[in-house]
Amino acid sequence: MRDKSFAVIGLGQFGITLAETLAESNSDVLVVDVNEEKVQEIAEKVTYAARADVREPGVLRSLGVQNVDVVVVAISDNIEASIVATMQAKELGVPFVMAKATNALHGRILDKIGADKVIYPEQSMGFRTAKNLMTNGYVDVFELSSEFSIAEFKIPDDWVGKSLMELKIREKYRINVIGIKQNEQVDVNIRPEEVLQEGCSIIAIGKNQDLNADPAFMR
Repeated sequence: MRDKSFAVIGLGQFGITLAETLAESNSDVLVVDVNEEKVQEIAEKVTYAARADVREPGVLRSLGVQNVDVVVVAISDNIEASIVATMQAKELGVPFVMAKATNALHGRILDKIGADKVIYPEQSMGFRTAKNLMTNGYVDVFELSSEFSIAEFKIPDDWVGKSLMELKIREKYRINVIGIKQNEQVDVNIRPEEVLQEGCSIIAIGKNQDLNADPAFMR
């Protein structure tokens, strides 16, 4: 099974980080930006880097974007370019087009013109940062939707040496444990009788209202 190929359009901080991370996983990555300096800075780290104005008709076809599996439109400072790039990618038949939105109106437009997924990186990071600040027990929080999130938290001292079966986390707190993290290693093959070790973290999924309820284990 071949690795997926990607095109990242727009080299702001989000686009650069995304492109470099994908390239580090040995994926084929094409990057496009109107800024020559940004293109030159990343050129040696990706498969191909091109300076181009995506608002020009046919420019993405000329770069071979129709041959990639995933396009990420990461343009943040020019809504017109973001919209045009998304439309061109969809018209070229790219299987999956993800587009970054700067606000709700921009997001609705991207959705209307066919983006397969619209993301709000700044909003998501703001949510995660706020959650981490408000709840000292969380190591990290990732919002799945307006209703559900995944949270990682360090276990309290009185959980050490006890099993998930004994603690009855689901019954008491209405959240489901999906992983146990110890020394940066995450185990998702959880056994109810497994004893929790000192210093480990639990990764759980649940409704935001339950995760935000400040249960006893978060204190």
